[in-house]
Amino acid sequence: MPGVALTAVSSLTPRSGHRAWPCGRRPARVEPPPRVRRCGGISSSGEVDARVSNALYVTAVEADAGKTVVALGVLDLLARTVARPVVFRPVVADRDTPDPLVELLRERYGLDVDDADAVGMTWAEATALLEDEDGDPRRLVAAVVERAARLRERCDFLLVVGTDFTGPSPATELDLNALLAVNLGAPVLTVVSGAGKSADTVAAAARQARSVIAGRGCAQVATIVNRAAPGTEAELASRVRTDADAGEPVYVLPDLPVLSALTVDEVLTALDGTVLAGSGPRLEREVDGYVAGSAYLQAVLPLLHEGALLVSSGDRLDLAVGAAAAALSPDLPTPAGLVLTLGTRPDELGLRLLEPSGLPVISVPHSTYATLHLLEGLQGVIRPTSARKVAAALGAFSAAVDADELHARIRLTPAAAVTPAMFNARLLERARADRRRIVLPESEDERVLRATEELAHLDVADLVLLGDPEQVRARARTLGIDLGRTEVLDPATSPLRQELAERYAALRAHKGATVEGALDTVADPTYFGTMMVETGHAHGMVSGATHTTAMTIRPALETIRTAPGVSRVSGAFLMCLPDRVLVFADCAVNLDPTASELAEIALSSVETALAFGVEPRVAMVSYSTGTSGAGADVEKVREATALVAAARPDLPLAGPIQYDAAVDPAVGAAKLPGNPVAGHATVLVFPDLNTGNTTYKAVQRSGDVVAVGPVLQGLRRPVNDLSRGCTVADIVSTVAITAVQAQQEPQ
Repeated sequence: MPGVALTAVSSLTPRSGHRAWPCGRRPARVEPPPRVRRCGGISSSGEVDARVSNALYVTAVEADAGKTVVALGVLDLLARTVARPVVFRPVVADRDTPDPLVELLRERYGLDVDDADAVGMTWAEATALLEDEDGDPRRLVAAVVERAARLRERCDFLLVVGTDFTGPSPATELDLNALLAVNLGAPVLTVVSGAGKSADTVAAAARQARSVIAGRGCAQVATIVNRAAPGTEAELASRVRTDADAGEPVYVLPDLPVLSALTVDEVLTALDGTVLAGSGPRLEREVDGYVAGSAYLQAVLPLLHEGALLVSSGDRLDLAVGAAAAALSPDLPTPAGLVLTLGTRPDELGLRLLEPSGLPVISVPHSTYATLHLLEGLQGVIRPTSARKVAAALGAFSAAVDADELHARIRLTPAAAVTPAMFNARLLERARADRRRIVLPESEDERVLRATEELAHLDVADLVLLGDPEQVRARARTLGIDLGRTEVLDPATSPLRQELAERYAALRAHKGATVEGALDTVADPTYFGTMMVETGHAHGMVSGATHTTAMTIRPALETIRTAPGVSRVSGAFLMCLPDRVLVFADCAVNLDPTASELAEIALSSVETALAFGVEPRVAMVSYSTGTSGAGADVEKVREATALVAAARPDLPLAGPIQYDAAVDPAVGAAKLPGNPVAGHATVLVFPDLNTGNTTYKAVQRSGDVVAVGPVLQGLRRPVNDLSRGCTVADIVSTVAITAVQAQQEPQ
């Protein structure tokens, strides 16, 4: 294999108690070539090496240590700076089904890798290579390196996730992982399980892992102890750190039972079931235990608990209806779902009784006993659709790991491009770094509740939901959503109502507002939330999932009003192209702004660009470039450009300029030679709402572009509007955007 030197030396004797390799022999030691003699980003002195490998090898020391959580967290961390990462599994159990970890990372981060390329080989193939060479691992290593090299040709970073310790010789798999890491030129991040172990046992496992990894010439980036019992994190970190090399970080993640819990959808798949009712997001609810329904309803109901899966014969309609009623009751625990056995299903009338609850109802062909027996042998995994599990894993990782420290110890080539994944990762990181309090007035919407749960896990902001606390939490329980410690305020009964009403009456006194009338006004959740922002009880508000744009903006215009020097609120979209982020404005609010209003929109858009890390190069878009055209519409843009230039002579600015000349370097050089903005614009200001809205949607739908927004700009304090067709991901992003905007406000 070109570029990889493999030299077999004397065989190593297996340590006492270690099982043999697949072929019955431990592999000969394989020395790395000189150029990867130390395979990581850390020098022997503990300093970050100036060279870069753009690779990381994540390995556990035993099965079920939680590599998936760590790989997910690492890729999320790297997403801030790496444009094209890929994931690679050197050896897996089989190729018959997609590898769950590869599937998760590929779907979440849009990785350019398919199942065939993401996997080096199976254990059967590895065993055959070792047996053919009489135990010499050179062919095995060369094959893995060659397959990884194919991926490296088309990526910026290679994340290698080692074996699952379920192969023929798990006792020696750590040495195999170290051997592969050194030949891939990748530093190693070690994952040690703390589940059910004493601090001494965990420390010994970490010490042994360091010995094996160092023996192969690998650099240790960090040690992560995963699945630690809550409350033991500090002790475990101290014990493991005692044996670590100088400068090596040790991080401890708590055990989160939700990560290994089965979801209703996994039960459905494992039992070859059929959904009779309750499809959609509720199938992703985690199952917290099973209840066998064989007695009368009055005996079974007390056994139900939050998240229980009721398993009963399909002819027990009474139990099914009882479980559905429990799901609708705010006073009873909400089961996760209902499994009807023996392939028997209720008739259409019975199904109509079950449907209003939204409770997932599954029919399976097995007997009740066989169904329970099969369930006991199953364990949940983190899948691309497991929003709660992903959020919980990322939240735990970000809380326990010093992102900047770990990032610095992984050797990286800085990326010039900014992909949508990179932008989103940076956005969440910025929001998390300086948390703000964001109010969400639409607690009746399921998407808002699901986004609240995800945001709480991600630790992005302190959220306040508006609504009756008992009703909001009861609905969340029915949906299988854990709101945790999220604050819920009822505008009708909150002690803040009087204060907010008095402030509203004072601000609207010139319109004849009174405190008595204002008490009714602020009972509306949107007005209540807006006044929380105005009075400093919240830093920002996000609304619009169920309300119109006018209903969201009007209270803000009445009370928060525009920032000094701004007469108009406008709406910008952050357009995440495959390799950069552009700001489009105004695409949401102003129908036909005047020249002076257009200049204001441009200046507000510059501030938005700066707030989100986009270097502003402003293009005032028209159907004409430079002096080539004439007419009222072109003159408006020309006048607006002059006003912007007068207000901010430091800004790179071009206008009037056509869209193609603004974004295409070749066209820009031809139409406006020598202009620094032509072909390189990052802020595009459109002459009217028709042009702006049409252009952003055309760009979004015609290319691989993610449109984030609209971001309302020009208000003194941030209030942002959602589309009524928004997704949970849209709400999460908009809350993060609002938090970042709030960080720009003086406290």
